[in-house]
Amino acid sequence: MKTVVVIPARFSSSRFPGKPLVNLLDKPMIIWVSELAARAVGAANVYVATESQEIASVVEQAGFQAVMTSADAITGTDRLAEAAQWIEADIYINVQGDEPLVEPEDIIKVRDAKLEMPNYVINGFSWIADDEDPQSVNIPKVITNEQDELVYMSRSALPGFKEAKNAPARYKKQVCIYAFNREELSAFKAFARKSTLEHSEDIEILRFLEVGKKVKMIETRPGSHAVDIPADVQKVEALLRERSNRER
Repeated sequence: MKTVVVIPARFSSSRFPGKPLVNLLDKPMIIWVSELAARAVGAANVYVATESQEIASVVEQAGFQAVMTSADAITGTDRLAEAAQWIEADIYINVQGDEPLVEPEDIIKVRDAKLEMPNYVINGFSWIADDEDPQSVNIPKVITNEQDELVYMSRSALPGFKEAKNAPARYKKQVCIYAFNREELSAFKAFARKSTLEHSEDIEILRFLEVGKKVKMIETRPGSHAVDIPADVQKVEALLRERSNRER
C-alpha cells in the first residue's frame, strides 16, 4: 500500500504570518519537516500543500514536491484533503509544517498503526514534559478512554478533578502526526465548516468525531515541540542543537 506524507503549510497564519519559512538554524522550518518526513517515507513520497507560491518555490528548490491549494482551506486537514485529490495513495499522513522536531520513527509508527487498524483515523500523543505548562492554550490536551480511543481534546487542562487528591499525575498532549485514507479525508472536507467544538477549541481533529470517525491515539516519543508563536523559535532552535549533538 502506498503511503505519502502531505505537509500543510499556510503562509498567511494569523498568529505567525510566514511561519513555514521562518529560519531555524539557517534553514526554513518547512525544509526541516520535509527532510524528516523523507527519512520516514522517502523524498518521492513527500508533498507540501500550500497556497503560497513563495513556499512552493522554497520547497521545490530543496528537491521536494509542492501542491498548490486554495487560499480558503479552513484547516490544515482541509488543505490536505484538497491536495489528496491530485495525489494517488492508500494512506495519507499529515505532518504539521510547524513540527521541526518530529521523529521519523513516529511517522512510521503512525503509518503502521493505520495499516493495522484501517477503520480508525490515527493521531499521535505524548506525555507533557515537566517543563511544559498543562494550562497553556498552545498545547492541546488529549482525553482518551482505556483503549486509547479519543474521547475529547481541549486547550484547557483536562481531565479535570473535583478534589486535589484526584488530580491527574500527568497529562497527554497531541502530537500532530495524523493518518487517514481518502474516504476519511473526503468526509472531513464534505462537512464544509468547523464543527461547534472544533471552532471553540480550534482543534481540527474534533471534526472527525462529528462525522462518526473513530480516532485512535498512538503514543509517540516525548520531546516534540511545535513552533506556534515567534517566542517558540529560540526554544526549538536549542532543541535542534541538542538533537544534532546527540546524533554526531
